[in-house]
Amino acid sequence: MFDLGIGEILVILIVAVVAIGPKDLPLAMRTAGRWIGKMRRISAHFRSGIDTMVREAELEEMEKKWKAQNEEIMRRSAALTEAEAGAPVMTGPPPVETLSQPEPPAEPAPEPAVPESDEAQPQLPLAKGNGDV
Repeated sequence: MFDLGIGEILVILIVAVVAIGPKDLPLAMRTAGRWIGKMRRISAHFRSGIDTMVREAELEEMEKKWKAQNEEIMRRSAALTEAEAGAPVMTGPPPVETLSQPEPPAEPAPEPAVPESDEAQPQLPLAKGNGDV
């Protein structure tokens, strides 16, 4: 953040011991730590606010692009429906989609095998009467 090296930190520590004194130095370090923590939280909050504004601006830009593309698609669709309503007039080469080879017709699904005789089917036992013999 401030690009402090070991030498600079050592000089600051020696000046703090001389100026504050060894007795009050722990209290001063705690106070400095609290202030540094507050500054970090404030800067993180500020940074997140800036990031949110940038994301919103990018989102608005993307929405404008999407809207322009949607309008272009709608114009093309309207032009196609107008062309289909009138006599078909083709100018120029046909679209690429019409140049492709048609797909061969799908083969019908095979019919399930039917047994030729009753012997192939399992025999179920016949139900007996209601118990009167």
